[in-house]
Amino acid sequence: MKLARSLLIVGLLAAPAWGWAEVLADPLQSSMWDYFHLRMLEQQPYVFDAQVQVSVPAFAEDSAQVPIEVDARALTGKVQKMIIWAELNPIPKVLSLNVLQPDQVENFLAVRIRVEQATPIRAALLMDDGLWHVGSAWIDAAGGGCTMPSILQAKAGWEKNLGQVLGARFEVGSHSRLRLTIAHPMDNGLNSAIPEFYLNQAELRTASGEVLADLELFAALSENPTLTMGLTQHQATELWLSDNNGNQFLAHLP
Repeated sequence: MKLARSLLIVGLLAAPAWGWAEVLADPLQSSMWDYFHLRMLEQQPYVFDAQVQVSVPAFAEDSAQVPIEVDARALTGKVQKMIIWAELNPIPKVLSLNVLQPDQVENFLAVRIRVEQATPIRAALLMDDGLWHVGSAWIDAAGGGCTMPSILQAKAGWEKNLGQVLGARFEVGSHSRLRLTIAHPMDNGLNSAIPEFYLNQAELRTASGEVLADLELFAALSENPTLTMGLTQHQATELWLSDNNGNQFLAHLP
């Protein structure tokens, strides 16, 4: 614990605009924060930052399809990595995003996830100041979203559409917004006799093949997962995906 506090002091000195309260005080007062600070952020320096806005519905009407939006465009500097997790889920980690071209990728991402019960939702962004900037939200839920069986696999011939990507790139001023849905059951292995089968890797590329960002995905994502990302310019892109069975998919987004 002394080591962790020392690291936090170093982070505080590197960013004097923040006070002790923002660095140390969890706005949600979760008893699990210290555990996830170690598990997700490897005990690295962090700040709770209001500029990392995590938007969720007040109540999850459908616990298997819960929209999560992370908007950190107000942050200055360049993002290196983003991690999203739901603390009280049986599979907490939602995704990890590595930004390889921060000048071309916005600090904005939206997905849909499963929640098993009411839980804190966290988004942490590692910036080039060496600090994790953490945003938080609380979502209330009746629960059970993580153990619901796949609806997709109940439909005859679902395999024919496996990996199909629906969506497009939309121009928003001088920027672009990608909004996508991927056909995949995203089975998480929590249902008896149904093994894990989910998308676990993705790359956002330019049309020429340059990787802008890569993602590690987890089975906390909803069935037929959605993905929304922002680009700082108008450009055609590709989305490459792979699942844990080795299936690979490629979508062109002109």
